[in-house]
Amino acid sequence: MRHNDRAASAPWIRTRLRTAPGAATALAVLVLVTAFLAAAFPRAVDAYETKGLRHDILTADAGRSTLEVARPQPGLELPQAQRDAEARSPELARIGSGLLKALPAPLRADTSSVAYGVRTSKPAVANEPWLPRPEAVPPQLSYVAQSGLKEHATLASGAWPTTPREVTSDSRAVQGAVTEETAAELKVKAGATITLLTAAQEPITVTITGIVAPRDPRDSYWSADPLLRTPSLVLDTASPFPVHYWTGTVLLAEDSGPALLSTAAEPVLFWRIPPDPAGLTGPDDARLTSVIASLESGPGLLKVREIAGDTAVFATGLGHIVEANARMRDAISPVIAVAALGIGSVAAVVLLMTGALIAGRRKAELALMRSRGGSLRGIGGRLLAETAVTVLPASALGLLLATLAVGEARWWPGALAAAGVGLLVCVALPLRTTLQHIRPTLHGAREDMVSARPSRRRTVAELTLLVLAVGAVAALRRRGTSTEGGTDLLVSAAPVLVALIAALVLVRLYPLPLRLATRPVARLRGAIGFLSLARAGRSSAGGALPLLALLLALATAAFGGSVIAGIGDARDDAALASVGADARISGASERATLPDELVRTVRDLDGVRGAAPVRVEYSVNMPESVAGDGGADGDDAGTSTGTGSADDAKVAALVGVDPASYAELARATGLPAFPAARLKATGSSAPLPEGAEAGPDRVLPAIASPAVAARLGKEPRAIETLSGDFEVQVVGTVPRVASVSPTDFLVVNSAALEQKAPTTLLLTGAPDPGKLRAAVEGSGKEYAVQLRSEERARYVNTPMQAGAERIYLAAVAAGAGYALLAVLLSLLQTAPERKTLLARLRTMGLTTGQGRKLLAFEATPQALLAAGGGLFTGWATIALLSPGIDLVPLALAGVAGSDTSPVLLRTDLWSLALPAAGVVALAAAVAGVQAWWASRRGSITELRAGDSR
Repeated sequence: MRHNDRAASAPWIRTRLRTAPGAATALAVLVLVTAFLAAAFPRAVDAYETKGLRHDILTADAGRSTLEVARPQPGLELPQAQRDAEARSPELARIGSGLLKALPAPLRADTSSVAYGVRTSKPAVANEPWLPRPEAVPPQLSYVAQSGLKEHATLASGAWPTTPREVTSDSRAVQGAVTEETAAELKVKAGATITLLTAAQEPITVTITGIVAPRDPRDSYWSADPLLRTPSLVLDTASPFPVHYWTGTVLLAEDSGPALLSTAAEPVLFWRIPPDPAGLTGPDDARLTSVIASLESGPGLLKVREIAGDTAVFATGLGHIVEANARMRDAISPVIAVAALGIGSVAAVVLLMTGALIAGRRKAELALMRSRGGSLRGIGGRLLAETAVTVLPASALGLLLATLAVGEARWWPGALAAAGVGLLVCVALPLRTTLQHIRPTLHGAREDMVSARPSRRRTVAELTLLVLAVGAVAALRRRGTSTEGGTDLLVSAAPVLVALIAALVLVRLYPLPLRLATRPVARLRGAIGFLSLARAGRSSAGGALPLLALLLALATAAFGGSVIAGIGDARDDAALASVGADARISGASERATLPDELVRTVRDLDGVRGAAPVRVEYSVNMPESVAGDGGADGDDAGTSTGTGSADDAKVAALVGVDPASYAELARATGLPAFPAARLKATGSSAPLPEGAEAGPDRVLPAIASPAVAARLGKEPRAIETLSGDFEVQVVGTVPRVASVSPTDFLVVNSAALEQKAPTTLLLTGAPDPGKLRAAVEGSGKEYAVQLRSEERARYVNTPMQAGAERIYLAAVAAGAGYALLAVLLSLLQTAPERKTLLARLRTMGLTTGQGRKLLAFEATPQALLAAGGGLFTGWATIALLSPGIDLVPLALAGVAGSDTSPVLLRTDLWSLALPAAGVVALAAAVAGVQAWWASRRGSITELRAGDSR
């Protein structure tokens, strides 16, 4: 019996697939795309987290990322031969090999750059008269006998340092080398000798036999200790006067370490092990942090001391790098979770809509089987087998494509996601279809959205979702997307819940305008309007599902578009705050002024639209705060957004500007409006003749930052500056200015200053960078040229930021695509009924043009409802959630000197309008195509004898 059942199952599945190959193919394609997106998302997150961790380790300073094991020189109680042996290469190499083998996973070493040897930890004074002494202080040199010099350097001149005879603690002559940079700065030549004193003040002669050039200066071999490669001029902290001296490193022959044991320069034995991040993955950061902590002060350190000695210490900054990477990941993950939950919800609803469409098309067939004695288990089993044959291979193929598209990532999150898609379709479609036939149904029951009344269960469910949505939004506004315990799924699902509530509310309100519009339209002469509204209200009671899909998709697309737009705006604003305009020219020092000829030359360059010379003086002391004075009235001078207080503005920047050109610059760059008229130089603030000195009672009108205005008050206050001593009276406030980055500033008319020469020139337009720099270099002095475009390019995405942005771009595209697919599915669900309606009406005299109008007018209410609801839902979601989402980790994290003030979401009109317009356009296009296709088929084809439609 069972054998016969199995034999009968195969023909049923083959017959069904052959009968409706188009539907099976469409379902397989939809599942394939959805499974691909579902599997690609966790793999993409893994990939950008992995690349981000490796990028942070590779780009970090080698002095921070390198693992270093060091121990003091062998004890003086040991025999001299043993002390010398421990400082030679064979013993150091043996210990180094043991340390490499003892590194715990996932920590791995870059063996090509491992270095070990003996170095002095205390610089020694070099008194050779030919060495440079910039302020009469002799240089202090370090000495290192490090392995691998020939492998990491090339010989520029002279010969490699060697050990002609075995070096011991008693040796008083060794050979060494220096790099080209050290030789250039310290005037060292091949053949020169430097004296290094022992602890007994006996001289050790170090002969510089060669000058070497690093093969890769950025390699950890040279960068772990930058003095190996480049000398430095440092401040003598022991001197009562500010004097500087040179410090650098001499590279001794590899086996010369024993000679350093006799010096008083505190020699140490060291092993430098650069990490190899090639094998690390994003999820390894927790294990990596634990392993490093163990090596620094835990069981790992005990194992290191078993190999390198009881006095060995382990030091590295790698743990801080990994922790910073984890902080950025934790800050980005909640924002990414918003997009993931949004698109996942849209995809799930669209899959359910597909199941509803298939169930609706097969309702009559399954009702007939049920009326003839078919059991629910038998019908459900056949539907499950029929669905699984199509869906499971599509899910597997989607997983395979995601694996090929996103190469390096964990396999199981993507596999679970793809399996979840297949399971949802395999279970939801048979379950939804069979539940409709628990009881045999009779044909002819009308499902009208206007007359349908929601049940009590539906009301309770909607109220429950409303409470969840309000709680999620309130939590997000109060604490943001980041929580100490990780990503809060309820908070990240707030946009989904808001869209869900909006869909339920719109479905509740949808019948009201239909009822109101039907009455006046019924009195009109034509029947098209009345029929279209009547048809618009005859959608099934499950019409909430298409609307929910559309609102979710549009809200997610709007949210993702706002994130992308917010990132771009934040980087543009940060670049503008750093440069002040499209281009900036300033002196090498703060007090350097720009010649008039340079200003005229640059102003005449092609592409320069405007030039504003500015005189900037930093660190001007402000007078004591005026108690009880609220500062200037800033009615026409901009609105303050700062939070600084009068007590904070003890020091401010004085900015002298030409009011007209600076106001034009502010308008061109989008800065707050600058009240140029208030700085007009008249009366006591009239321009001074060239070379004239201003009296202390001279009063200049000034535009100030809010904090400075609060400190100075409304009355004139005296200040002392390098540009002259005068009194200032605050006549307005602005929150920011283009010329300075500090938040505290005071802007005056430069024509009223004793010293008028500009220190900075701000340009608007798009000048050619090469011509601009050539014009500046032609002045004969060194001036710094900054371009806003180049500053903007500094905010190059790290792999983690770039990956998060790509996910949001994919969220926008997927949201728009699923929205259009939801419209198409909702129209296809009623397509047979529409074609039958047109055929019947044509037999009553309906023309082709009227049929097209009828379908277009019928689709308009649903399309406008979805588009308008999507616009409102997207805008409301962004408005409600923007206070709780900070885009700094996505926009500016990792860029030194960037503004780290909160970057909030803003509504992006394109992300709102384009998907909504696409919904309306697609609905109209589908209706037109249906009308055109129905007009080509005869009424006899549609109206067959015995058809129940």
